[in-house]
Amino acid sequence: MREKSGNRESFRRLALLLCALLAAFPAVAQEMTTSFVDIHQGSSLSERARSLGNGGYELQNGNWVSFNQWYRARWVDMHVDLLTQVTEDTGILWGFGTGEEGEKYRIEPSLKLGFLTQIHPSPNSTLSLSLTTTFGGKLTEKPCEADYGDFGSYSVNCRLAASQLAPEETLKYLVNAKPESQHLWLNYRVTF
Repeated sequence: MREKSGNRESFRRLALLLCALLAAFPAVAQEMTTSFVDIHQGSSLSERARSLGNGGYELQNGNWVSFNQWYRARWVDMHVDLLTQVTEDTGILWGFGTGEEGEKYRIEPSLKLGFLTQIHPSPNSTLSLSLTTTFGGKLTEKPCEADYGDFGSYSVNCRLAASQLAPEETLKYLVNAKPESQHLWLNYRVTF
């Protein structure tokens, strides 16, 4: 519950900041332009999901079960980042991630919000600051239903179903990871 209220509070603060920026520059807000900053597929969580596909185990009848088939997606998480210019030196950074899903994992869609501002300490230099916050985008691994013959069927971590761990103990090792949610960039550029 704490994580959700923390995200709400961060979102509320960011929304207040964006509203303040727009209120401070009402005439300019009508002339805002939006530009693409970046479009890319994949993320560190996509790579992590793919790495879960390494390995496999042998069934009692000798058949090999590869993890690879469970951790592949038809669509890799795509991220689109945009910049809406509010003034000559201030803009709103925003974007989204589409998410992705394989048979045994899911990466949630995400939303990115933030701002960028810059000042010019001298005619040939620029100091810029940007802050972004990402909401969503969590990687969650799904369990399997494993049949242990005379011992019954259990919900287990697919990758650890053939391990020495008790079936219910394997569930502790399901991946549940959040993306990097906040980024702060400070950049100083001098042209000669």
